[in-house]
Amino acid sequence: KLLALLILMLASPPMLLIAMAIKLTSPGPVFFYQKRVGWNNRPFMMLKFRSMSVTAEAATGPVWAKQGDERCTRLGRFLRRTSLDELPQFINVLKGDMSIVGPRPERPIFVQKFKDEVPDYMKKHMVKAGITGWAQVNGWRGNTDLSKRIEFDMYYIENWSFWFDLKIIFLTLFKGLAHENAY
Repeated sequence: KLLALLILMLASPPMLLIAMAIKLTSPGPVFFYQKRVGWNNRPFMMLKFRSMSVTAEAATGPVWAKQGDERCTRLGRFLRRTSLDELPQFINVLKGDMSIVGPRPERPIFVQKFKDEVPDYMKKHMVKAGITGWAQVNGWRGNTDLSKRIEFDMYYIENWSFWFDLKIIFLTLFKGLAHENAY
């Protein structure tokens, strides 16, 4: 939690600029709250900078994000490509809902769908969800093979160590923030 607090303090000037840019370029709130499933299958409200129009899912309902998603604002596309939309999740870390490193949390509707379709999917809930993870730094994010993502999540869980977390944080800074599968 101390690292999350330090990151939030250092990131507060750019976060303020992002919040102002969202307000100036798109009507609606700055933040987006979305129910996710975390540790021990407990739901929590994940916080992000809003990257889509306020009515993005009004017509479609919950859908998986895809490249060129028309629901995104122009600024939102940039925020997603650079993962800057995820900075507010450090508040989730401070609240104890998430960890900095761990498997990415998913929405309840998709958890219900994937638990029967993807072997070992529910095992990822044995640890706290993370802002970044082994799957993400290896390119398994966005609309990629979910089985491979879970394979990498399981590897992380089975091989966890403090040093492994540091390696993932380091790799996130250099190859996990802006990625072709981030959209």
